[in-house]
Amino acid sequence: MLSHKPYQCPPWLLEKAAHKPAVRTAVAAAAAPLPIASAMAAAEHGLIEPVLVGDAASIRRIAKELDWPLEGAEIVDVEDVEKAGERAAEIAGAGEAGAVMKGQIHTDAFMKAILRREAGLRTDRRITHIFHMTIPESERSLLISDAAVNVSPEPETKMHIIRNAVALAHALGIEEPRVALLSATEEVTDSVPSSVAAAELAKRAEAEIPGALVYGPLAFDNAVSPEAAEIKNIDHPVAGNADILVVPDIETGNALFKMMVYFMSACAAGIVAGAKVPIVLTSRADPPEARLAAAAIAAIQADAG
Repeated sequence: MLSHKPYQCPPWLLEKAAHKPAVRTAVAAAAAPLPIASAMAAAEHGLIEPVLVGDAASIRRIAKELDWPLEGAEIVDVEDVEKAGERAAEIAGAGEAGAVMKGQIHTDAFMKAILRREAGLRTDRRITHIFHMTIPESERSLLISDAAVNVSPEPETKMHIIRNAVALAHALGIEEPRVALLSATEEVTDSVPSSVAAAELAKRAEAEIPGALVYGPLAFDNAVSPEAAEIKNIDHPVAGNADILVVPDIETGNALFKMMVYFMSACAAGIVAGAKVPIVLTSRADPPEARLAAAAIAAIQADAG
């Protein structure tokens, strides 16, 4: 049942990013083939000006193997992987880079480096993760949050999740994004706590988050299928037409995005929002197309401020 369609970085996303300035990007723990290849591709597309943080000798050797002359790239020599993560975060926190990209470093260590107060990347917003999902040959996108950082977010964190996702949607050109608060049901019932939480969040968001339509609870089918919403008599602009899916917990989001990747060949571009600069959070299992898409989104996000 797995899809064998080739992954695709959406051309329209690259076209939109092509009109933005290249972002000076600190690549944390860059001394490995995957981050070097990702940085090279993003640089060749004019998305980033790479600052490669890691073991300098290894970076130069790998770049040579990949036929990348490193023209326009800066190398910051840091041998230890975790120290490289910290240094990359500090470079961005000091205003010397406009984005940070995860390299060959464990996600926990990378996020710890980002969140260190000494790095200077924290703001008054919570750090949240957003997957920008597209499928081949489609110009539609779907944002899923939070599927990678916040495990079981309480209401205040959920509000930050919504705000950050709405801000990214605005940067991508969606003037009034439609936000669906997911649950297992569209009915508010005490036996499904996420439905009660979604209803409360929807009321609060209506008053506190301008420039978006927020509605919930909605089951997945009622969030993305106009036919399903019509059959169940859900009369709301978000129903069946969601741009953003806010999931109840990390398990839901993780399963949902991976099902889209493996069953639909979706391109899942991971971005961390809420920091001083955009954070490109990639996985070793990500295809090159997803890494390139994430770099494009970071460029768009950085330009939006």
